[in-house]
Amino acid sequence: MLDPNQLRKDLATVIDGLALRGVEFDAERFNTLEARRKTVQVETENLQARRNAVSKLIGQLKSKGADASQELAESQAIPARLKELETELAAVQAALNEWLMTLPNLPHASVPAGASADDNVEVRRWLPAAPAADGNPQPLCFEPKDHVTLGEPLGLDFEAARKLSGARFMMLRGPIARLHRALAQFMLDLQTTEHGYLECYTPYIVNSSTLFGTGQLPKFKDDMFWVTKGGVDDEPGVDEQGNAVASEDLYLISTAEIPLTASVRDSIVPLSALPMKLTAHTPCFRSEAGSGGRDTRGMIRQHQFDKVEMVQIVHPDTSYDVLEQMVGHAEAVLQKLGLAYRVVLLCGGDMGFGSAKTYDLEVWLPAQNTWREISSVSNCEAFQARRMQARYRPEKGKPEYVHTLNGSGLAVGRALVAVLENYQQKDGSVVVPDVLRPYMGGLAVLSS
Repeated sequence: MLDPNQLRKDLATVIDGLALRGVEFDAERFNTLEARRKTVQVETENLQARRNAVSKLIGQLKSKGADASQELAESQAIPARLKELETELAAVQAALNEWLMTLPNLPHASVPAGASADDNVEVRRWLPAAPAADGNPQPLCFEPKDHVTLGEPLGLDFEAARKLSGARFMMLRGPIARLHRALAQFMLDLQTTEHGYLECYTPYIVNSSTLFGTGQLPKFKDDMFWVTKGGVDDEPGVDEQGNAVASEDLYLISTAEIPLTASVRDSIVPLSALPMKLTAHTPCFRSEAGSGGRDTRGMIRQHQFDKVEMVQIVHPDTSYDVLEQMVGHAEAVLQKLGLAYRVVLLCGGDMGFGSAKTYDLEVWLPAQNTWREISSVSNCEAFQARRMQARYRPEKGKPEYVHTLNGSGLAVGRALVAVLENYQQKDGSVVVPDVLRPYMGGLAVLSS
């Protein structure tokens, strides 16, 4: 959520920042709400001061034996008016917060202007061998097959998944299922043993409060899969101690960023605990409501896919150094797999809702003869922390908001696509990258 204090003190910067993202800020609406908030707050403070003054006056009059009936009548009327003002202030604040919940984060000063992916800026690229004349990886010495053609003889089965669940699901069997698992295990081992992340196992179902905190709700509700709890959604639940708790809507996670980041919700993290480096391998569930029918063939855009996620909870002073570090952690996966990739800085109009700055990693796919996103690494600054009330306690002073960062390390299914296409041989077999062979029992080649 945007900082209300910044809105009050530097509205022009907020307006300009949102404009860079293609969002027009309704300054008149904000000023109207803010003026009403100030009016109510000033009246409340004046009335509270009057209440104290009248109370003191009553005491003075009574001590002198004077008539205090008028002052008593006034003092008895004040609480009711204060209650009215409290209700009105809460309503104004709720209206402001509800609106702010729908506004994206402000872009960092280094984010380039632009409206779409066409305006993103390539930062660097890494190739495992000398490039072709156009700067892209050398083409294969035969006509490349796409991952579907390669994968189906190895156990990739879309038809079985379609019978079970519908379109945009997949079933993996045999060697390709093992390769998928090997990729996830390799990524987890790399992030935990070499980069210092703590491996976590998280819930795959979360409540609406969690999603409001991390920014998926309310804006992206249609992109989530909702969960029905056996027909008792309107009944209160029970916590671990047996206490009744109010029922909340439940959702399947669209990324492990959600439970990992929200693990610090409503908490004050000791300064000594920062940075917190967390990783998890989970399935991710997305309805793809806004995909517009893109990538309907194959594994690129699925309703269910796996991802190894990286999350860091850090001190605000370090978050942009950590962003670069996390990009490097994602790059290391691709380099060890020997996959060509490039790093792209997203423009204002192409960034995710909660991000202040985002880098995408795009891997080379020979069959498509193009680069495709395989990781996105973002600094959300205090945007999520403010929504979650996630703070740290500095050495001196009041608690302050942490900064949160997240990134894919990597999307497992897209990594599988990249391995199949880049390591294919003319006969349709696929060489297993060296780093994955220990996870494959030493298997060097997948063939049907």
